[in-house]
Amino acid sequence: MSEYISDRLRALVAQRARFTCEYCLLAEADAFHAFHLDHIVSLKHGGTTEVDNLAFACPFCNRNKGSDVGTILPETGEYVRFFHPRLDSWSDHFFLEEGVIHAVTPVGHATVNILRFNEPQTVEDRRLLIRIGRYPLRSQ
Repeated sequence: MSEYISDRLRALVAQRARFTCEYCLLAEADAFHAFHLDHIVSLKHGGTTEVDNLAFACPFCNRNKGSDVGTILPETGEYVRFFHPRLDSWSDHFFLEEGVIHAVTPVGHATVNILRFNEPQTVEDRRLLIRIGRYPLRSQ
């Protein structure tokens, strides 16, 4: 399948995610920029432009992830894949505490580090959204 994403496919992926980033759980309605569709496994790594390989992603998560599918953990030197929204449960790999997304597993650590979930301004924005009842809007 080509990398072209039809409006129908874009809408299906966004609706499935309930219009929230499938990585950091930010709602599109609370973001300044429109969300993207991320190839979970990038095209250059053999991924396809099909519904099961697409995730609804905020621009920050999508930009930080890029075409990567994993990283080397500095603590162990081990290669670890990223969180996969179609295969993994968010709460198995992360938990939220006072606006900070903490990793529970190596997959969580790899994802938190590379997608930069806990930049100071992001954490502060998340705390504000929590206070006003806007984050997270979907079950983790």
